[in-house]
Parts: sequence; structure tokens; C-alpha cells
Amino acid sequence: MSNERLTPENAAVLLVDHQTGLSNGVQDQSVPEFLTAVEGLAKTAKSFNLPTVITTSAEDGPNGPVLPVITGHLPDAPVIQRPGEINAWDNADFVAEVEKTGRKKLIVAGVSTEVCVAFVALSAVQAGYDVYAVIDASGTWNKLVQEVAIARMVQGGVKPITWVAVAAELQADWRKPTGQALAENMGAHLPFYGNLIASFMAAKG
Repeated sequence: MSNERLTPENAAVLLVDHQTGLSNGVQDQSVPEFLTAVEGLAKTAKSFNLPTVITTSAEDGPNGPVLPVITGHLPDAPVIQRPGEINAWDNADFVAEVEKTGRKKLIVAGVSTEVCVAFVALSAVQAGYDVYAVIDASGTWNKLVQEVAIARMVQGGVKPITWVAVAAELQADWRKPTGQALAENMGAHLPFYGNLIASFMAAKG
């Protein structure tokens, strides 16, 4: 397991089954909390120009299309529609897109945490990747399931993380050119930070 930091040059994002139908079942956090984390991660991928691969299951059925908070920010990201594989890593087209990124650090999020995220994350670790599971930008049916999923992933070498931690590690230094975009992203999707910025601007007059 590598302790090398995430950088815009070594990381890619995998978004697994963030679909409108499936997301209705997210109950380990509130739906607004889930959606704001997903959008925060999508904006992070865009602002740092991270290669992103999206995959869906039964998109034309009850699982539904990709969440608009993702497609609105990442309209050019490839979307791999799986015909039946539960573990997206079992789909050759998905793995080929991941390999095409040339990145060895994979930032993974999805619905549900214990299946769609865990299966891909554990398979990617076995394939030699360094994998980060973004827990707040993922969702499942209750808190217990989330906790079991995290425990299993950690045992398998996956690193749990949040979208803000991903963004901060990628930024590394506020003086870099992406600092303004990150501040705006955090202000929009991290409530306390939005309040902090608003108070600061009000004090400046």
C-alpha cells in the first residue's frame, strides 16, 4: 500500500452506479448530504482535471440514469453501461477505461457502498492499484451496512476518505491556481465553510 499523496497527476476518479433510482435508497445519511458530497466530488474531479470513468447498471430499468449533479459537471466523462455484471471490475470495457487513464491511484465512490463501491475497490487493490473509497459521496441503506462495508474495505487495503479530504490533498497549497475553485466548491458544499466565507466577506464590507 502506497503512502504517496494524491496529486492531480497520479489520480483518477471512478463513479459507480450513482443512478437516480438507486440513490432513492440512500439512508446512511440524508439525501441532501449525499448529493452535496457527490457534487463536491464531481466538481473536484473537474477543477483538477482528473480522468473520470462513470459506470451504470440497468440504466434503462429501475436503477435509472446517472445523477444530474455528476453529468452536469462531467459531461465528457465516459459512461460504461454494464449489461449485468454486479462488480464493475468484471466488465472488460470498464477496466479498459480505467487502464486508459494511466493513473495508479483510484478515487472510488458509488451506490451502494457495500456492493458497488466495495467490490470495485477490493478488485482494484488486487489488480495493483492504490484505492481510496469516498464514503460521504457514496451511499447505502443504513449506517450498519456502511460500517460493515468500510471495515471490509479497510481489511482489504482500501483507504476510506471524504470528498473534502480528497480535494484538500490534491490542492496541497492554497496558492496553487486551483485554490479559488476549491474555495468556491467548499463554500457551496461544506456548510460551515460557506458560513465562514460569508462572515469574512461581510466583515470586509
